Amino acid sequence: MKKTLLLINLGTPDSPSYLHVFKYLRQFLSDEKVLDINPILRFLLVNFIICPFRSFSSAKIYKKVWSERYGSPLLYNTEQLTQVLQKKLPNVSVKFAMRYQSPSIKSVLDDILSDNPDELIVLPLFPHYAAATTGSVYKEVSRCLGEKWVIPNVTFINQFYDNPLFINAWVDKAKKFDMASYDKIIFSYHGVPNSHVDNVYSDSLCSDNDCELGITNKNKYCYKATVYETTKLIANKLNLDDSQYEVTFQSRLTNKWLDPFTDKVLKKLPSKNQKKVLVFSPAFTADCLETIIEIGDEYQELFIDAGGEILDYVPSLNFSDMWAESLIDIANLGDKR
Repeated sequence: MKKTLLLINLGTPDSPSYLHVFKYLRQFLSDEKVLDINPILRFLLVNFIICPFRSFSSAKIYKKVWSERYGSPLLYNTEQLTQVLQKKLPNVSVKFAMRYQSPSIKSVLDDILSDNPDELIVLPLFPHYAAATTGSVYKEVSRCLGEKWVIPNVTFINQFYDNPLFINAWVDKAKKFDMASYDKIIFSYHGVPNSHVDNVYSDSLCSDNDCELGITNKNKYCYKATVYETTKLIANKLNLDDSQYEVTFQSRLTNKWLDPFTDKVLKKLPSKNQKKVLVFSPAFTADCLETIIEIGDEYQELFIDAGGEILDYVPSLNFSDMWAESLIDIANLGDKR
């Protein structure tokens, strides 16, 4: 049986130029799963207010993270991961696409389907389900496949936040750091609007479901609940007690997003005599602008300015061997070597 594994990541501009960043932001923010407001208002905001002005500042940040040799770190890490997996899975075709920009889901699916596979496994590289990430990928994959006359058997993987091998891959990354030498461990996740997690529940709000305490049948697709569960699983493996770590959220657009906010927490830690901090960001499986610049540069600077001494960052999984092995397990391809 001919199988294809399709990895999908968020996306990146084709270059750090203003025009390419504008194009990327416009496609990203025009997605109703990302900016869920009135379509006319979204069109006006995105095309005439947000993108024209934000693209200047974003282009400057992308230039900082762009490598002359490798280009976009997100694209490079995803390409390398694909190659690692292909070597481990010689009997499976392994491809990758980006939800926004290149290589597009449509172009990669066209290539995959031209080979007429028996089964297509779609694996978005987002450990925790969110409408703005995994939900958006599902919508685009469905749209593209819906245009085809012949569709193979399709398996779509919507989250893997508690996969044991995924957790172990993060624990392995942490081995390079001495946990006991830090005053606080921060698990910083990409934020989402409160409205997005509230929409998970038909008869309540996220705040009514004790998502910090554990997974239930009601909250198992709630982003907040699953990031807390990932944190707990990693912390348990590292023998951390509750007082040693905290869950926070970064990259917010407004104050109506999940909190506590990473930057505000970091600013307060030195006043509590917690001046040595280690940051994990398990929502990101590949290092990118949010990890390299936002955490590695911006948060480090504000922490030091507030009186902190050390802020270290645990690199993402990128294309590590253990991460590749966990994806093979997640995709149930362990016997297809």
